Amino acid sequence: MAKQLVGYRRVSTKGQGESGLGLEAQQAAIDAYAAQHGAGVVRIYTEVESGKRSDRPELVKALADAKRSKATLVVAKLDRLARNVAFLSAMMEAKVEFVACDNPAANKLTLHILAAVAEAEAEAISARTKAALTAYKARGGKLGGQLPQCRNLTPEARAKGIKAAGESVRKKADEAYSDLGPIVRGLNANGYTQAAIADELNKLGHTTRRGKSWNHVQVGRVLQRVAGDDNGDDGGDE
Repeated sequence: MAKQLVGYRRVSTKGQGESGLGLEAQQAAIDAYAAQHGAGVVRIYTEVESGKRSDRPELVKALADAKRSKATLVVAKLDRLARNVAFLSAMMEAKVEFVACDNPAANKLTLHILAAVAEAEAEAISARTKAALTAYKARGGKLGGQLPQCRNLTPEARAKGIKAAGESVRKKADEAYSDLGPIVRGLNANGYTQAAIADELNKLGHTTRRGKSWNHVQVGRVLQRVAGDDNGDDGGDE
């Protein structure tokens, strides 16, 4: 079976996104790579974001799709993306196969090296912060659990912690299907039954997080998340 690719394109400004400047070149590079390696591009995700922003909603969707589909994420250029720590972090956490058309030799090791450089800078900042806190404590300052208000957690504080943990679980489940939410919601709004939506997702080549085909029960869970009604269940067999 031909190798499957999920493409990711990014430009920095809305003007570039609307005009297609930059996007066409990236698309051409992705298409050329696919043709050279006998691979099929199943989906393309396009981001119009400033390089200074850390949130990349379309990247999150592309990673979720590639991970579920066991596809390779392909980008036209590594250099622009590699300078963004958020991109590196997302790539490392998602653990998906990755290729850059302008640097096909780049692989997970390359990402590890780039991430290590970013981590070294973060550690340097952390060391400076710790030194400042140590000096503060030496002057008699109090931190964390030493503060009177932090010695004993109230029932309300414990409940807040439990709620935060539940929200973290839900967030991971939401991110896993962030690319499918709009599709499922749109089909549902057009009168498709949950079984019919499952059929459409299967035809499009989407799988669940467990790599299985979709059924009406799993579609129902995604619809609950889209509607904000998820009860915190991690999604069963999705």
